[in-house]
Amino acid sequence: MATLFIADLHLHTEEPAITAGFLRFLRGEARSADALYILGDLFEAWIGDDSPEPLNREIAKEIKALVDSGVPCFFIHGNRDFLLGKRFARESGMTLLPEEQCLDLYGRKVLIMHGDTLCTDDTGYLAFRAKVHQPWLQMLFLALPLFIRRRIAAKMRDDSKNANSHKSMEIMDVNAHAVVEVMEKHQVQWLIHGHTHRPAVHELTANEQPAFRVVLGAWHSEGSMVKVTTDNVELIAFAF
Repeated sequence: MATLFIADLHLHTEEPAITAGFLRFLRGEARSADALYILGDLFEAWIGDDSPEPLNREIAKEIKALVDSGVPCFFIHGNRDFLLGKRFARESGMTLLPEEQCLDLYGRKVLIMHGDTLCTDDTGYLAFRAKVHQPWLQMLFLALPLFIRRRIAAKMRDDSKNANSHKSMEIMDVNAHAVVEVMEKHQVQWLIHGHTHRPAVHELTANEQPAFRVVLGAWHSEGSMVKVTTDNVELIAFAF
């Protein structure tokens, strides 16, 4: 018995090796899991469920095959694919979750999230996030022709890379107080998230007890997953 967690694959057509590795993961390791949770940034960018991108359809088909095999798949939006919607969820068989979700895993209470909201020192990003998560703005964007959405998405990615190049690593990492605050809000001793691309298991104190924050790695040169069983919580890197 095991529940698997992954995040930050950033799938796009220019990185076919990552896509191939993810497909092998879905057809292999994931098939024996109790459930698979994808904690955001499955895709490098998402301009709408109506995009005809062949990669999107391929991924939907493969996740649906996993779900049809008896392994439920759940998804929390990331900062790259926050527009992924109900149409793609239906096509893939995934269940969309809120940005903070508590799970009871084999008697262990675990909070899962993408992790970007924990980066409270990056005030510029949080201000941008608040803007693009406004429903009216998302509806306006999704009503635009696809070619315009592609241009806007490309411009936003370039702006993000440029802005991040001028920020310190500390600013772009999670804030320790924000971590404790969210864990105490949900009364948990375990937190699993992605976003920062800094895989590690951090020990801390929350709710006046020992606690653990498990950070998933990005799928750049290798895969990264968290495997939760009745006996253990493991952060695992693997070749893809």
